[in-house]
Amino acid sequence: MYPASFEYHSPTTVKDALGLMGKLGDDAKLLAGGHSLIPMMKLRLAQPKHLIDLRNVPGLKGVKEDGGTIVIGAMTTWYELETNAIVKAKCPIVSETASIVGDPAVRNLGTIGGGLAHADPAADMPATAIACNFEMVCEGPKGRRTVKVDEWFQGLMSTALKEDEILVEVRVPALAKGTGAAYLKFPHPASRFAIVGVAAVISTDGKGTCSKASIGVTGAGTKAVRAKGVEAGLSGKNLAGAGAIEAAAQKGAEGVDVQADLQGSVEYKAHLCRVFAKRAVEAAAKRAG
Repeated sequence: MYPASFEYHSPTTVKDALGLMGKLGDDAKLLAGGHSLIPMMKLRLAQPKHLIDLRNVPGLKGVKEDGGTIVIGAMTTWYELETNAIVKAKCPIVSETASIVGDPAVRNLGTIGGGLAHADPAADMPATAIACNFEMVCEGPKGRRTVKVDEWFQGLMSTALKEDEILVEVRVPALAKGTGAAYLKFPHPASRFAIVGVAAVISTDGKGTCSKASIGVTGAGTKAVRAKGVEAGLSGKNLAGAGAIEAAAQKGAEGVDVQADLQGSVEYKAHLCRVFAKRAVEAAAKRAG
């Protein structure tokens, strides 16, 4: 199917892009990788009169270090994250998550900024974003502001990004010594979206006791959420002890607005939350040593 007609814009600065957004208002949509917007346009589910393509805006792509933080340009592709040496060394869970997004075509064009701004409830990176405590840098007419990940995902495909802002940068804390992380999912066999996905970041004291746990869940509900019950159940526990991880993982569906769909019932998806919480925590704890 063909999309409705639209006018194409290719700004070369963030300022120009923001100017177009202010001028065109609700008639315009930003284009990053296009793997979410273009299919919606072809199905006529979205019919913007103007597309503002961000591909030619310098400074929105690439990875660099800023002290103990990894700074990722919003237009950086999944493949670039998968293969980047800095990301693989400082926070490998981000590379690992990027490596299982969609298929090679998606990973070569899709971007981290587009994915996080679109906030598909079955996307992979939102779970890792929560577990790793990402910060999103947004730029608008009044300048830049930083949004913590716990304030970012607000509902079904809804984020804290304002209508007159562009997500320009993602800031990721490097993993500290004694910290392990893992993202595991039960994928849809065709789309590779997460029916349920869980990311875990676990810090230990070197003797097997969990000093800090950060857990993100995606796929099961209307948005990615923090599994606070699992985090609380792990904190202070010796993870080598019999049943410690199992007991905490039983809270994997707590606080998740689990939704039944063609992939499973509420009970089945809640079960997957518990199963993959256990597997992700076990993998992260093993990496933490």
